[in-house]
Amino acid sequence: MALSMKLRIAGLTGLLLSPLAQADFSIPGFELVHTVPVDTALGTADLRQPGPVWIELFDGAKNSIDIGQFYAADHPGSVMDTVIEHLEAAGKRGVKIRFLLEEKGIKLSEASTLERLRAIPNLTFRVLSYGQLSGGIIHAKYMLVDGKQAFIGSQNFDWRSLEHIHETGLRISDATVVSQVQAIFNQDWQAQAALTAKQPVPLPAAGQEPARTGNYLVASPQRYNPPGVGDSQLELPRLLSEAKKEVRVQLLDYAPLSYGPDKTRPYYAVIDNAVRAAAARGVSVKLMVSNWNTDKRELPYLKSLAVLPNVQVKIVTLPEAKQGFIPYARVIHSKTMEIDGQVAWVGTSNWLGGYLDNSRNLEVVMRSEAMAKRIGQLHEQLWDGPYAKALEVMAQYPDPHPGKP
Repeated sequence: MALSMKLRIAGLTGLLLSPLAQADFSIPGFELVHTVPVDTALGTADLRQPGPVWIELFDGAKNSIDIGQFYAADHPGSVMDTVIEHLEAAGKRGVKIRFLLEEKGIKLSEASTLERLRAIPNLTFRVLSYGQLSGGIIHAKYMLVDGKQAFIGSQNFDWRSLEHIHETGLRISDATVVSQVQAIFNQDWQAQAALTAKQPVPLPAAGQEPARTGNYLVASPQRYNPPGVGDSQLELPRLLSEAKKEVRVQLLDYAPLSYGPDKTRPYYAVIDNAVRAAAARGVSVKLMVSNWNTDKRELPYLKSLAVLPNVQVKIVTLPEAKQGFIPYARVIHSKTMEIDGQVAWVGTSNWLGGYLDNSRNLEVVMRSEAMAKRIGQLHEQLWDGPYAKALEVMAQYPDPHPGKP
């Protein structure tokens, strides 16, 4: 790609490749990274966007890059196009790259992107049918460099996630959390090898329940978590049960329903019960979801929440990009929670059944006032902005755009 094209892309998205040229918000071991959708009134000058962060990670890799993703989609002239160029450069200089993709993500991926990835020198590409393990999918979006740094967030390996979707993630250098993420990647990489060889997939060794202090990783599904990694499905309700004053949540999708392989939607009450219990004891719950959450079978549950004392629900609709309609984009996709100005949650799961119970997802809990405050401010910017509207219990809503990233 010509340098002029790269600079034009950088200018359009507010990206600067030098980390010293921008402010960044971080606490020891964790940097908050945010995608501001172009052509919106939103802005987060103190947060770096994922494009330059991923490029910096790839450029700094000396020995290894491991990437676990739901799907992969590039677009000519996009920021992702430049990101992949830097991944290619890492492979060419001898960095060993492992790329693990969910089998069900093949249909969502661009064939040309997969071909481009497979052609990178020193890159080993594997596809895992996570459904054979647990009935779920690899829904986590993460990467590791040299076993020393990691990135976890709502951003898929998709050009739209770097420019046209509201996303939140973390660059992580905390040694304990990075080692846990590495153990999860290794577990799933080995599971793929076992399934390919038609051999049993061993379960990780059982370990003691990890401490719930400081900043820590939780993941799902629990039975495939390495020792020392907590259970997301247990931790999320537990954190909600500890809330005393306020909970702010931002999601693509919320409903106490589970999307099974047979397309049925059985009731999944784990998260919903915890949210309602918090409201019942007087905690203010501010739930913000995307306009893709107005499915006729999901919407009644949102409305049933909105009528409760202490609960407010808002639907966020982002404007169309100046370039026109972009499929599977222009939506809020962040998965964050802030509790009492003390606890922050940044993860990869939607709050539905099928995510925390049987799919591979990663969530980071930070018991940090500074991080909780910044996550709360991100929520507040959307909540009080022009794109969020209070859910009207008696109103009819259009069917959402088919397909969710």
